[in-house]
Order: sequence, then C-alpha cells, then structure tokens
Amino acid sequence: MILLKITNASDVVASKAGKLFEKMTPEMIDQKLVESQVIQQMIDQLQLEGLEGQISSVRGLDVVEDSLTTKSNFKVRSTKIF
Repeated sequence: MILLKITNASDVVASKAGKLFEKMTPEMIDQKLVESQVIQQMIDQLQLEGLEGQISSVRGLDVVEDSLTTKSNFKVRSTKIF
C-alpha cells in the first residue's frame, strides 16, 4: 500500500488558476481538485505500465513518525479501480 499526502493544494490551485480563484475557494475544495487530478494522472500512468489496483481518497488519516492514525471524522471519499 502506498500513502500519498498533498500538502500544497492551495499553492497549486493559485499557480494554475490564479490568486483570485484560490482566494475564492476554500482549502478543502482546493485539496479535492488537486487530489482528483493527481489520482487521474496516476491511474493513467499505472495503466500504461499494465498495473491493476485501486486508489482511494480519504479524509481523517495521518502518519505521525512510524504510526498511522485515524481521526473520528475518518471517511473514504472515493475509490477508483483501474
């Protein structure tokens, strides 16, 4: 299993869509936009390599040093099978 955490979603949205758009959108929306684009690009590349699997977007999961922690608001937002 691979865990990927994007920490600069607002910066990416600002650089791609402009500062005004970034200021108008909440950080949670920025995170979802960037995650969906990254997931789609990962799926496209993994399929080209012949790999099969699934990618899930989750909320409320964090890695602290060597421990995986879940928060009370843990939720799987979406899962895509490729």
